[in-house]
Amino acid sequence: MDGHSDIASSGNGALHLLVTQTAAKPAPSDVMAAGAQATAVRGAYGLSARTIFHEPWWLDIATGGNWKLASVRDKQGQVVAEMPYSVTRNGIWEISKMPPLTRTLGPVIADSEEGACSDWRHRYGIMKGLIAQLPECAYFHQRFDPRISDVLAVSLHGFEVSVSFTLTIEPGKLESDVWAGLRQNTRNLIRRASEQLVVRQVLDADVFGDFYDANLDRRNRGNMYGSSVMRQLVRACIVRNSGMVLGAFGPNDDLCAGIVLIWDASAMYYLLSSRTNEAHGGAISLLLWAAICDARERNLTFDFDGISNAGIFQFLSGFGGTLATRLEVTRVKTDYAAVRSMLRLAKEASQAVVQRLKR
Repeated sequence: MDGHSDIASSGNGALHLLVTQTAAKPAPSDVMAAGAQATAVRGAYGLSARTIFHEPWWLDIATGGNWKLASVRDKQGQVVAEMPYSVTRNGIWEISKMPPLTRTLGPVIADSEEGACSDWRHRYGIMKGLIAQLPECAYFHQRFDPRISDVLAVSLHGFEVSVSFTLTIEPGKLESDVWAGLRQNTRNLIRRASEQLVVRQVLDADVFGDFYDANLDRRNRGNMYGSSVMRQLVRACIVRNSGMVLGAFGPNDDLCAGIVLIWDASAMYYLLSSRTNEAHGGAISLLLWAAICDARERNLTFDFDGISNAGIFQFLSGFGGTLATRLEVTRVKTDYAAVRSMLRLAKEASQAVVQRLKR
C-alpha cells in the first residue's frame, strides 16, 4: 500500500499534515544480523533512556559489527546497566568514536529500588562498573542522550565532559500552540511551500539514497556517512516501522526535497535531509512541520538532532521548541593527542603556503 499525506488548514490557521502508516515489509538479509550481541542485551529492554541508537541491529549496521557492550548485572543476574561502544583502528591506534549517523549513545541504567535519595549513589556505582569495562584506547568519545546526566563518575575517571545542544518539541501540546511557537517567517515559508508542493512518504530507501548522493555530486561533495551504511540504516528503520522518508514533490511529481525520520519509544529524530538547488525555499521547513505533526500524533518528543553551527541554529530556532543539552565525554591519550596536534599544525602550515602562492 502506497503511503500518502494530506495537508489541510485547521480552524486555528495551522497547517496540519496526516501521514498514512504503511505496513512493514519483510526484512532483507542485510538488516537482520543481530547475532550474539543482541542476545547479550535482550534482557536490558525497558531500561530508561534506551534509544534506537542503542539497538543491536542499528549498531551492527553503523559499525559493520565492530562494537562491544559493557554491562552490569545485579545479584539475580538481571542486566541493570549497559553501554555499547564502537571499536575501530586508525593506523596503530585503537579508537572508539560515534558511529556514522549514530547521534547519541551513552549509559543506560535502571532506576534504584531504594528510592530517589540514594539513586545518584546507585547510578554512580554502576557507572564505575561500566567505565571499568571500557577499552584503554587512544581516543574515546561519546555523545549522550539528553536524558542522561550520569557524568560524575566519568569526570572523576579521566574523561573530559563538554556540552552540545539540540532543540526538542515535547509531546502533549496542542497543535495550535506548536504552530504559534513557530517564527512568523517560518510559518509563511511553510504556507507558501504547501501551495506548490505535495508531501508524501517515499517507501524505497534507495530512492532517497540516490537523491541524496546526486545532490551531493552536484555540489562536488561526498557522502560523509558512507552511502551504503546510510542506505542500510534507512532501509532497516523502514522495515522495522521505526522510520520513514518524507518527500516533497513538485508540479511534475519530481522529488525536490526529502528528510529521514527515525523513532524509538520516546522520541522522533530528524536524521537526514536533502534538497535540489531548484527546490522551493520552504521545502525542508514544510517537511519538518509534517514531521512535527506526525511526532505529536505518536505522542513522541521531536528532536531536531543537534545544533552544530550558528546557521543551523538560526534555521531550527524558527520552529521554537526547547533547548536541551547533550553531554559529551572524551578521553585522549597523551601520545595520540600530540600526534594529532602535530598533524593539525602541519595541515595549517600547508594551507598557509598554498594561500601565499595564490597571491
